[in-house]
Amino acid sequence: MKTAVSIPDEIFKEVEEFAKEHKYSRSEVFAIAVKEFLERLKSRQLLDTLNKLYSDIETPEEVKLRKKAIRHYAKKVLKEPY
Repeated sequence: MKTAVSIPDEIFKEVEEFAKEHKYSRSEVFAIAVKEFLERLKSRQLLDTLNKLYSDIETPEEVKLRKKAIRHYAKKVLKEPY
């Protein structure tokens, strides 16, 4: 699909130089850049969601279960007394 965008002259010149140096078309450079930008946004949204989910304070039951899991892991997997 064709589209027209306005960008600062400095960025256009950098893209031109990069495209020539690496044998890409300008369109390829912009498509790659937009794709990476969108992927970064998705990753950031996922990270923000995970941080929000895990920011809740553990309940006493969760603390007890986590400590029990650590002891089990140390004893059975690492074979170390805990």
